[in-house]
Amino acid sequence: MKKELIISHEGDLTKIALLEDGRLCELHEEEDKNDFVVGDLFIGKIKKLAPNLNAAFVNIGYEKDAFLHYQDLGPQFLTYKKFLKEAIAKKENSSSLKNFEIQPEIDKNGTVDKIIAKDDVVLLQITKEPISTKGPRISTQIALTGRFLVLIPFDNKISISKKIRTAEEKERLRTLIGSIKPEGFGVIIRTVAEGKKVADLHNDMNQLVQKWENTFKNIQKGKVPSKVLSEDDKASSILRDNFNQDFVNIYCDDESMVEEMKNYVEMIAPERKNIVQYYNSHIPLFEYYNVEKQMKQSFGKHVNIPSSKGAYLVIEHTEALHVVDVNSGNNISAGSTANREHALHVNKMAATEVARQLRLRDMGGIIVVDFIDMTSADHRRDLFEHFKNEMSRDKARHKILPPSKFGLIQITRQRNRPERQIDTQEENPNKVGEISAPIVIVEKMEDTIRGIMQKEKGKLYLHVHPFVEAFLTKGLKSIQMKWFLKYKKWVIIIPRDSFKYLEYKIYNSEKKELVSFTN
Repeated sequence: MKKELIISHEGDLTKIALLEDGRLCELHEEEDKNDFVVGDLFIGKIKKLAPNLNAAFVNIGYEKDAFLHYQDLGPQFLTYKKFLKEAIAKKENSSSLKNFEIQPEIDKNGTVDKIIAKDDVVLLQITKEPISTKGPRISTQIALTGRFLVLIPFDNKISISKKIRTAEEKERLRTLIGSIKPEGFGVIIRTVAEGKKVADLHNDMNQLVQKWENTFKNIQKGKVPSKVLSEDDKASSILRDNFNQDFVNIYCDDESMVEEMKNYVEMIAPERKNIVQYYNSHIPLFEYYNVEKQMKQSFGKHVNIPSSKGAYLVIEHTEALHVVDVNSGNNISAGSTANREHALHVNKMAATEVARQLRLRDMGGIIVVDFIDMTSADHRRDLFEHFKNEMSRDKARHKILPPSKFGLIQITRQRNRPERQIDTQEENPNKVGEISAPIVIVEKMEDTIRGIMQKEKGKLYLHVHPFVEAFLTKGLKSIQMKWFLKYKKWVIIIPRDSFKYLEYKIYNSEKKELVSFTN
């Protein structure tokens, strides 16, 4: 499978699209000022206890207090508490945990008011970003994630991913990591570590130890609340968790980000650093690679299933769960063996699309999928195995139940951040108020362009809705050609799938926005 990463930076927002064989499969947005990302480490202060929930609310500097459940304290909470207190007081002057005294583990069935009190200071990690009116979800069980390894303070165990099945490889990795692991730390060996050389694993371990040292230095500053370690930016974390031989291209339109990613790829796969390329064109990056078009096609209530000859999904969101209905269109009628086989075929294509939609929209919680009815138990089993295989590429934790006799498959999927929602509907210009006639908009464009031409010597780029672009460029005697003959300067017209019908923007040759208009 060919993977491409498309990264567009505009203003304070970075948009990241992951394409698999040209299909949009994941979409992420990250604000430059987003200070509460999954994986970030903070020092927080207990604001109040909630014994009825067996939890506490913690001030970490966000407008809503973070939620800390007793089960997320972790068995080594007392050790963390002592280490944090001594580090802030500068009684502990080294990030090494080699000789640090380990405290007794807390009772896993205990109560929060017996362990922590109001105004206690805690070291914590974000496990779920703020969603709607809720603050972040946090844990005091710290885990530093690298490319091949996860480093866990105050834990001496070495755990290996269950997906590494070979006994010889497990033993090799366990022996290798045991020889380089710093004392006082546990390690989880990730699936991607399989077959890796000693140098790669050692390098990853050194980077994780350096992260811990940086965390310790920030803890010693003693500011509460404060962030003491930032997770990798979204682009780097996607590379960290997904990068393999399937990646063929990484395109980015921001030079500084290109350099950062080249350095990151050079560190984890030096021979492949050239796949990171700087994109510099007046056609926006997401437009050029059809990301905007695929977004419009993929985020509506009705989603077509590719190559299915009319089948589609209907996706509904309720307060408690998400419901996906598989609709066959007009190409299946019950009864014959051929139609039963065809129903299985359409269901498999629908399962592939559902798996993509879950990743793309980042849908979490309970999802119920109503597939086309299948009377054959073998067909239901075949569909279930196919769906599990398609979902195997999903990094979020999930569980899939076998299909019921009614064709329903239930899924639970981890939710770490708000669900991605994109409005694919556009305002009806005739519904509310008055708008200018299209010909008036074109005249206004021309007046604006004529005024700009007197100041700008370079080329002009007019970004418009695809319908307007077709109208302006139609025929040999197009409006675009008339402008050229009239003003002796060619205006380059670029269609934008994300624009409203009568929206337009004008840029100069240096990509500086000169005019923006939305009717």
